[in-house]
Amino acid sequence: MKQKKDQLLLIIRGCCVNRKWKVYIVECADGSYYTGITTDTQRRILEHNYSFKSAKYTRSRRPVRLVYEETVENRSVASKREHAIKRMKRKDKAQLIKGDKNEL
Repeated sequence: MKQKKDQLLLIIRGCCVNRKWKVYIVECADGSYYTGITTDTQRRILEHNYSFKSAKYTRSRRPVRLVYEETVENRSVASKREHAIKRMKRKDKAQLIKGDKNEL
């Protein structure tokens, strides 16, 4: 059976793991934005809000809420996109988030 490259699933120790990388932006309680990458956005948001595994930046700015998510092909692309978003001005990030909401 032939699978598409972006739908590739890896089987690790009997568990099926989706290896799609995502770039995400969360809005913190103080109104600031935090950008990160992950393979499981839902888990990562829970970590930001409730776990000691959260980023140091978001730990003191809880709760956070997901405002933007973008799926990319691999970790390298995700890291480069994260860096590009982090270099954006707040106005540009807000426009990116707003544009994403208009597509839904």
